[in-house]
Amino acid sequence: MIRRIQLALFVVAGVTAAWVGYGAVRAAVYREVNIARIENAPLPAPLPAATVVVADAKAADKDDGLGPDGVVGVLEIPRLKLSEVVASGEDDKTLKVAIGHLLDTPLPWAQGNSVLAAHRDTHFRPLRDIRHGDLVRLKTRKGVFEYSVTDTMIVAPTDVWVMAPSEERRLTLVTCYPFNYVGSAPQRFIVRAEAR
Repeated sequence: MIRRIQLALFVVAGVTAAWVGYGAVRAAVYREVNIARIENAPLPAPLPAATVVVADAKAADKDDGLGPDGVVGVLEIPRLKLSEVVASGEDDKTLKVAIGHLLDTPLPWAQGNSVLAAHRDTHFRPLRDIRHGDLVRLKTRKGVFEYSVTDTMIVAPTDVWVMAPSEERRLTLVTCYPFNYVGSAPQRFIVRAEAR
């Protein structure tokens, strides 16, 4: 009887390990393929903040600039050695393989507050070490957009004001907090970056 229980537990452990491994490999392949697509695409030089002025974000999105699979671009924070794919959407499927762009906010090449979210224990793990003034770069099919970190804060999940529209081009990064928390984290870590 004990041998059967041991065998059953061994099979469950093997299936669980295979499932986790599959998810990790799937995310890694998605990341590498889409980073290569963005890196190999001809991109214009970084744009100053005043270059992108769009009165109507919906009109700017007619040519949405999204790549295959809804890829927005690649987010880089050089000092943290962070380089991750950003995809359109905030559902579980998207957040398993990429940083998600919140659909209710403008895309990065449009005027306003573009909000990106990711899990604290995957794509946004390096944010624990972010500092004021850090360079944040977003490479897209519409251009390269550079930002400087201006603020970090910890808020309640109900504090949605951090996603409020803005007049200037801004990038807001959102992840759960504390970073080492086990389970559903009670707070959110916010990074605000203004266009350079």
